[in-house]
Amino acid sequence: MKFASLGSGSEGNALLVSVGQTQVLMDCGFALRDTLSRLTRLGVSAEELCGIVVSHEHGDHVRGVARLARKFDLPVWLTHGTLRTRQQAFAGIRIHEIDPHRAFAIGDIEITPYPVPHDAAEPVQFVFGDGARRLGVLTDAGCGTAHIEAVLNGCHALVLECNHDSDMLANGDYPYSLKQRVGGRLGHLNNREAAAILSRLDTGRLQHLVAAHLSRKNNTAELAVEALSGALGCEAFWVGVATQEEGFAWREIT
Repeated sequence: MKFASLGSGSEGNALLVSVGQTQVLMDCGFALRDTLSRLTRLGVSAEELCGIVVSHEHGDHVRGVARLARKFDLPVWLTHGTLRTRQQAFAGIRIHEIDPHRAFAIGDIEITPYPVPHDAAEPVQFVFGDGARRLGVLTDAGCGTAHIEAVLNGCHALVLECNHDSDMLANGDYPYSLKQRVGGRLGHLNNREAAAILSRLDTGRLQHLVAAHLSRKNNTAELAVEALSGALGCEAFWVGVATQEEGFAWREIT
């Protein structure tokens, strides 16, 4: 089982998960040409994809889903609430509505959705597995919950949102309303909150930890890594960072 990021941040997000012959894309917030270029960088063609799972309807996660799905006849999995907000855009695409509390499979990949607090219609995040190993993804959540922690407990790899540093957000040039949204309970995880969630998880099997969805204006890679490495009790170099431009290269879970 392996995973890689096409890019992560407010300008676009997409995560690729591969098990055997099954390749699944989580979200696609990039224009079609950009998506294909980013896939090529990872050695993957769009024809190899088995489908797209969508977390929620915000543009940085769905901007490229419809065009990619239509061009390559890819099925799309998403919640009823997310579909309702994009009904017209997704017309004619093979759609599978998912229950936020029920696991499903795409080829060799087992996928467990779980609800998160975010300002969207019916947002979810996902845990991907191959029957033995599990990759947990948590971004676009305003705060942790007991259910989130239960789902992510014991994962072999984690992609964890570190959107902002609270002080940088408070002292930055965002309008007050946007600061409230980003820092609120339906916004995005800050470094401290992400570290607190991590500290409460069973990380005994953890092989990979990647900080994701970092704000260009309100965070730095160094601050995010410092927070997560402190919570995990590991050296800073062990924590990866997903960038907006490059995402991150393939990581294998053994």
